[in-house]
Amino acid sequence: MNNDLTLVIPAKNEKESLYFVISEIEKLKLGAKISFVVEKKDFSTINVIKRFKHQIIFQTNKGYGDALIKGISSVKTKYFCIFNADASFNPIELRKMLRIARLNNPDFIFASRYEKKCSSEDDTLVTKFGNFFFTKLGSFLFKLEITDILYTFVLGKTLSAKKLNLKEKDFRLCVELPIKAKLNNMKMLTSKSHERKRYSGVKKVNAFRDGFLILTYIIKKYFNPTK
Repeated sequence: MNNDLTLVIPAKNEKESLYFVISEIEKLKLGAKISFVVEKKDFSTINVIKRFKHQIIFQTNKGYGDALIKGISSVKTKYFCIFNADASFNPIELRKMLRIARLNNPDFIFASRYEKKCSSEDDTLVTKFGNFFFTKLGSFLFKLEITDILYTFVLGKTLSAKKLNLKEKDFRLCVELPIKAKLNNMKMLTSKSHERKRYSGVKKVNAFRDGFLILTYIIKKYFNPTK
């Protein structure tokens, strides 16, 4: 039983995939707590979650990053894991990530789609290039050793995450987390992953708009690492 783990699942407009996602997690009998972060007006998604009787955290603001900040702040277990609600993450991989966490005691483990024997069914040419570019940029500017900087399948120590004082309300949080962890000399490891095709719906990321925001964040953080 992994009663020291909480899955933080941002679930905006994910009613179509939630039956599959929740059922798949429960079948594994991980014993992990599950916290869904949703907007109060997302009634259809909320109604699905209520049928499974898992924790619901209401998001008062908007944005992917804001949902994660809200979710992580509520976690009381030793470990947390960011887990997408679109079924692109395979919960079986959680077992491996937990083993790495318990054997090597890192602050964070970042799943990667771009190491040997890893893959993605959901990448496009644009998003694949963007991930490659930002990963290389993070390595060059901050000496980050992770191989997939934008993939938010992340398991870590809850206390370590809370120490980072994460602030970015949108998809900039994807790079804020590893960059701040590096600047705080935290230990980061990677875990091999296969990203599945999403169960339904479309990507919430706007590749060009969010890519620009991520780029400006990386540059600003390089020149002003304490801000």
